[in-house]
Amino acid sequence: MQTVDFSHFPLEAGDVVLDLGCGEGRHVISAYLEAQVHSVGVDLSLDDLKTTREKFQDFAEPDNHSKSFGLSSANALELPFADNTFDKVICSEVLEHIPDYRGALAEIQRVLKPGGMFAATVPAWWPEKINWMLSDEYHAPKSPGGHVRIYSKTELAAKLRSAGLELHGTHRAHALHSPYWWLKCAVGPTDDDHPLVTRYRKFLEWDIVEQPSSTRIADRLLSPALGKSIVFYARKPARSSL
Repeated sequence: MQTVDFSHFPLEAGDVVLDLGCGEGRHVISAYLEAQVHSVGVDLSLDDLKTTREKFQDFAEPDNHSKSFGLSSANALELPFADNTFDKVICSEVLEHIPDYRGALAEIQRVLKPGGMFAATVPAWWPEKINWMLSDEYHAPKSPGGHVRIYSKTELAAKLRSAGLELHGTHRAHALHSPYWWLKCAVGPTDDDHPLVTRYRKFLEWDIVEQPSSTRIADRLLSPALGKSIVFYARKPARSSL
């Protein structure tokens, strides 16, 4: 389920792309498939990286030397890359998990080339606020590694600018996923076998695989108000001291 819209975040042939906090690979694999780029995924979870590697095998083009794919286990606060390495950086549903998110943004700014683009996605404020109100087990400290904060649109926009990034667009995404998470929080976030949760999850899985026009239209119409995620697009100034 891709959250970053590549029509707003265009990849160009030869780009070196970082997916920071790649999880099970949705954006790092999507970037590889989108264009002739060198796609790199970083995550702390070795299990998630293993899953990403397994998913990628179906899409690998080993004879295409115009693109490449790599994975690494690393901390967002100490990225193992030189300054000005990446043309594009994606950080999707990650910043809300990191206590020192300012340090993570500083690292992103450091490894991004001057003129390079950055896409960040986080849970949108009011759908996320409902989750927190419905269940303490959804977020930290009761959920180890869970969300540690809720960002408002204006707050994160200001933080991106403070990190030296120029914001140039936002949008919401995944309206159909907000009710699913409200339902999970209402019955208990760990109760994956609740009949209502199971039915809604099957609906979302069907929607992701089949992508019927009816739900695509509904999601597009509802996302500005109901979208679970908000996406920010920014750019590192072309002239930088880094």
